[in-house]
Amino acid sequence: MYREIQIRLLPSEAIHEEAVVAALAKQLGVNRARIKHTEILKRSVDARHRPVVLNLSVGVHLDDIEKKEPAFLPAYQDVSDKEPIIIVGAGPAGLFAALRLIEKGLRPIILERGKSIAERKKDLQNLYSSRIVNEDSNFGFGEGGAGTFSDGKLYTRSNKRGNIQRILEILVFHGASEDILTDAHPHIGTDKLPFVIQRIRETIEKYGGNVLFNTRVTDFLIANNQMQGVVAGGKEYRSRAVILATGHSARDIYRILYNKGIDLEPKDFAVGLRLEHQQADIDCMQYHTQSGRGEYLPAAEYNFVTNVDGRGVYTFCMCPGGVVVPAATGKEQQVLNGMSSSARNTQWSNAAIVTTVGQAELYHYNRLKTGQTPPLLGGILFQEELERRAWQEGGGNLVAPAQTLTDFLAGRFSQKLPFSSYKLGLNSSEMDKWLPNFVSKRIQRGIFSFGAKAKQFMTETALLLGVETRTSSPLRIPRVADTKEHIKIQGLFPCGEGAGYSGGIISSAMDGEGCAEVFF
Repeated sequence: MYREIQIRLLPSEAIHEEAVVAALAKQLGVNRARIKHTEILKRSVDARHRPVVLNLSVGVHLDDIEKKEPAFLPAYQDVSDKEPIIIVGAGPAGLFAALRLIEKGLRPIILERGKSIAERKKDLQNLYSSRIVNEDSNFGFGEGGAGTFSDGKLYTRSNKRGNIQRILEILVFHGASEDILTDAHPHIGTDKLPFVIQRIRETIEKYGGNVLFNTRVTDFLIANNQMQGVVAGGKEYRSRAVILATGHSARDIYRILYNKGIDLEPKDFAVGLRLEHQQADIDCMQYHTQSGRGEYLPAAEYNFVTNVDGRGVYTFCMCPGGVVVPAATGKEQQVLNGMSSSARNTQWSNAAIVTTVGQAELYHYNRLKTGQTPPLLGGILFQEELERRAWQEGGGNLVAPAQTLTDFLAGRFSQKLPFSSYKLGLNSSEMDKWLPNFVSKRIQRGIFSFGAKAKQFMTETALLLGVETRTSSPLRIPRVADTKEHIKIQGLFPCGEGAGYSGGIISSAMDGEGCAEVFF
């Protein structure tokens, strides 16, 4: 007999299998000997009250062990001689679109502007030593996309986009830990995700697909509003269909589409700062104790959101036990992101703290500066301007402008900055002097709101670093809801974060699968 049981245990109990089994036997009212096997189905931390407990959903096999089918059985087939479908971008949307095409008998050809993971790692090492950004191979571009070296968080609320469990099972099939199938907030870690991404690429190539690196798309071939292919790396690639999965940092792609008269539309996006705390402070704050998380609890996370002047202010991409990294993709840009390894074991935690920007803000901001209404690409221009300002405030060379949280709230220059995980240096800067007023004021009010909800959020060792501009795309490439096809260009399938339809690894992967599905 198989049963699924919900139990709550102290972390010190949940770590021991026998304690879990004893609790299950007690709840079921059965003899311990009847429990032949158990499996954790879901696991989450409940830190709302003291003591902190773990919520476990457990599969229990009574009297015998029921045979279960493997979580994921791939149906990949040789597509080496099948019809080619072009995919632009080797991030999660592009890779999962390719896997789905192979399952259904079509040959994916992925064109990736960046490099393979092995070569990309070398460019990232060179970035730290030379402070020069390779515009095609960096924390944003290359095999696996921005997520590869930026964290590997897999949590999403996008339940209606597709089958989340299937995406997780495919990741496990390609080498991710089975823990991601059970954890409430699954996380692979930037130390392990590259291996998983490489395994996915190997599967694509094994079954006849192609992944071409150093192949930047520079034009789209269109005749009579029908896709014919693309130009990339000086060569034409022909296909009746193109899945466009470039990610939201590929601003050159937006400009190509704009110049060709292909419909785009502005959408809300978010900008702000990166906020870094001592991880010990966050552990104490979230677990309601001065002794920290102890031996059995994970590094604590937080997620705050509030409304200021009718606009959202929220934390995003929280990296417990992580580090802040340079995420620029071009010259004279200062852009930050966060990442953490699977162990989440540094002394810091960091998160983006951002506010929503829409056409109303851009209109007001642009009118003040130029006396004109914002152009269609106004969101991109706004992001680029903030990145240039952050570069200048840092003094160049990827040094980050920074200010303690308490000084930011008080409007003071920070005479001394705490030690940070950001390796390329800090320069003390008064953020409200160069951030747009609506950004700085909203973030200040948001921080006060978050601090009222959680003690130890507004600590003197907390640090704000600039600037965070790549949380989402400022544009959407409009498509028909059912077919995922562009509203005017047949055969063009905008996909993932860059198209404005997802945010994060899982939702992008599901959107990639969804775009591939429409071919069948």
